[in-house]
Amino acid sequence: VQLQASGGGLVQPGGSLTLSCAASGSISSINAMGWYRQAPGKEREQVAAITSGGSTNYADSVKGRFTISRDNAKNMVYLQMNSLKPEDTAVYYCSADYFVVATFEVGRYWGQGTQVTVSS
Repeated sequence: VQLQASGGGLVQPGGSLTLSCAASGSISSINAMGWYRQAPGKEREQVAAITSGGSTNYADSVKGRFTISRDNAKNMVYLQMNSLKPEDTAVYYCSADYFVVATFEVGRYWGQGTQVTVSS
């Protein structure tokens, strides 16, 4: 499975961005998908997650500002980010959790990061 993230960039505080992540390859085993971020000098942290059925969860720091969505038909996951703050500056990564029933194998795929910079 390959994950291709896009949509990062430079935005002013209070602005908005939408990140996209396209999944390709053997996607039938994918369950939950999500977004993580890593700021310089900090640990990677989970931002949002969504199950194949559409249930979502968010980090407290982004609740009410970010929205994760998923288009299973297009194998896409999105992160709509509103009211951006300088502390949202980070490299954002999409992820896809998989479970292979035949082998009980579980794991996580990662996409390449996309830089989001919030600055005036």
